[in-house]
Amino acid sequence: MSALETEIDELWERKQNDEISAETAGEDEYATLAAFLDALEAGEIRAAEKSGGEWEANEWVKQGILLNFGLRATEPREYGGVTYNDVLPLADSSEYGDRGSRNTPDGTVVRRGANIGSDCILMSPAFVNIGARVGDGTLVDSCDTVGSCAQIGDNVKLGANTLIGGVLEPVEDAPVIVEDNVSLGAGCRVTSGFVVGENSVVGENTLLTPRIPVYDLVEEEVLYGELPADRRAFTRFVESSVSDHDLFDGGAYKPAVVATDLETETLEATEREDALRE
Repeated sequence: MSALETEIDELWERKQNDEISAETAGEDEYATLAAFLDALEAGEIRAAEKSGGEWEANEWVKQGILLNFGLRATEPREYGGVTYNDVLPLADSSEYGDRGSRNTPDGTVVRRGANIGSDCILMSPAFVNIGARVGDGTLVDSCDTVGSCAQIGDNVKLGANTLIGGVLEPVEDAPVIVEDNVSLGAGCRVTSGFVVGENSVVGENTLLTPRIPVYDLVEEEVLYGELPADRRAFTRFVESSVSDHDLFDGGAYKPAVVATDLETETLEATEREDALRE
C-alpha cells in the first residue's frame, strides 16, 4: 500500500466504527483528504483501472471520495458571483490552458477531485463530477454530464446532451468506462458500470446499460454490460414477452442495441468531425 492508501484505509475504518465524523475531524484528517483530492486531479490515482483485460474498481479510492463527503460539512461557496452550498469547492481550472485544454465559461463545472487531461475541450454547460477522468484530447460537449468515478479515455467524443452515469456505491463496483477513441452520438446515455470498447462509434440517443441486451452481429452473441471494441452500435426495438394486450393494438417491443463492424463511411464521418475541431 502507498502511504496515502494506508491513511485513507485507516480513516475509513474509523468512520465505519463511528470514531470520527464531520464534527470531530481535524487538521490531520483534512490534510489527508486534501492530498487525496490532489492525487485524483493529477491522475496519480484512479477510481478504476484495467487489470488482466477487465476493468476493476479501486475500492480504497472510492472510499476516499465517500470520506470527502462524510467528513466535511456543507458550507456556502462562491462561483461566478453566485453563492452555492456544497461540501467541496469546484476544481481550480487555471492551469488547464497550460496543457492545451479549454473550458468555456458560463456553465462548465468541474468538481474538485476530477482529472482533466491535456488538449481537452469542455463546452458549456457541462458537468464533470468528483473521481471522474477525462482523457487527453477528449471533447465533452454542451449539456454533457460525466458522473462520479466515470473513466473516459483518450480522444473520445461525447456528443451534445450525453449522460455518463456515476457509480460511487457500492465501492467494489466498477464505474462507467468509455475506452479510447470512442465516439458517442448526441443524446446517448451510458449507465450502471457499462463498458464501451475502444474505437467504437455509437449512434445518437442510444441507451447503454447492463439491463439492455447488446446483439453483437460480429461474434453472433448477446452481451450485457459491455460493447466490444471496434463496433458501430445503434438502438433497435425487439419483440417483448408482453406480446398482445387489450390495452394496445399489436405487439409490444423493448429497446435493444445492435452492434456491427465499423464501416469505412462511419470512420470517415468521425474523421471529418475531428477535422472541424482543429
